Amino acid sequence: MPSLIDIRRRIRSVKNTQQITKAMKMVSAAKLRRAQERVIAARPYAALLKEMMSDLAAAAASDENAGSSPLLTVRPEKRIQLILVTSDTGLAGAFNSNLIKAALTFLGEHKDAITEMVAIGRKGRDAFRKRGVTITSEHLQLVQKAQYSDAAEIAKSAIKRFVDGEIDSIYLLNNDFKSVVAQKVTVTKLLPVTLPEQKEPVDFIFEQPALEMLQNLLPRYLEVEIFRSLLETFAAYHAARMTAMDSASSNAKEMIESLTLNMNRVRQASITREIIEVVSGASAAE
Repeated sequence: MPSLIDIRRRIRSVKNTQQITKAMKMVSAAKLRRAQERVIAARPYAALLKEMMSDLAAAAASDENAGSSPLLTVRPEKRIQLILVTSDTGLAGAFNSNLIKAALTFLGEHKDAITEMVAIGRKGRDAFRKRGVTITSEHLQLVQKAQYSDAAEIAKSAIKRFVDGEIDSIYLLNNDFKSVVAQKVTVTKLLPVTLPEQKEPVDFIFEQPALEMLQNLLPRYLEVEIFRSLLETFAAYHAARMTAMDSASSNAKEMIESLTLNMNRVRQASITREIIEVVSGASAAE
C-alpha cells in the first residue's frame, strides 16, 4: 500500500495537470470562436462561387470549345496527388488519427496508381514520412495562420503540375467543422474540376464571353477550396481539442476524488494503528 506522502504527491500532481487542461480548454474555446467566425464568413463566398460556376458552365455549354479548359481535362488516374490537411500539434483526441486513417484508406483504394502527397500540418507529414509515402511538399504552421495567400500558392503549384501532365488528378482531404462535438472527414476532388449541374435555364448578359470568364474563375475556385479547408480544419481542431481537454479535466477530477478517498483510508488506518499501540502499551503497563 502506498504511503500517505506518496498519495499526497500524486494528488498534487493530478491537480497541477487539471489546471493545465482547464487552461488549454479555455484557450481553445477562445480560438474556436474566432475560427468559427472565419469559417461562417467563408462558406457563403464558396457556395456563391460554385453557383456562379454553374451559371457560367450553362451559358458556355453552346460553345464548341467549352471543354477545352486544361483544368477540365479528364485523364486516366495513373498519378494522383493528395493534399492532406492536419494540425501541427496534438492533444485533440482522435482528430489527427481519423485524418490519417482516412488517408490510408484513400491510398488503399488507389493502390494501382502512383500517389504523391502534399502534407499541410506536422502530424500528417510525420505519419506518412515514416510509412515511406512520397511527400512532394510540406507546409508547417499553415493551419494556425490560414492566410489566403498561402492557399493560393498551393493551388498554383497544383494547377501547374496538373496542366503540365505530371499528375492526373488532385484530391483534398481535411476535417470539416460541423459543431463543437462533431467534425466530418471529407475527401474532395479538386482536379479535374467537376462543374455543378445547372437545372434551370440561365438568362444572363455577360460583358465577357462566358467561356473566358469560366476559365478565369476555375483557378480562383481551387484557391478558395483550399483556403476554406484550412479554416475548417483549424476550427475543427480547436473544437476537438476543447472537447478532449474537458474530458481530461473531468477524468482528473474523478482521479483526485479516488485518491483523496484512498488517502483518508490510509490516514484512518494509521490513526487506528497508533490508538491500538497506545492501548496495548497501557494494558502492558498494568
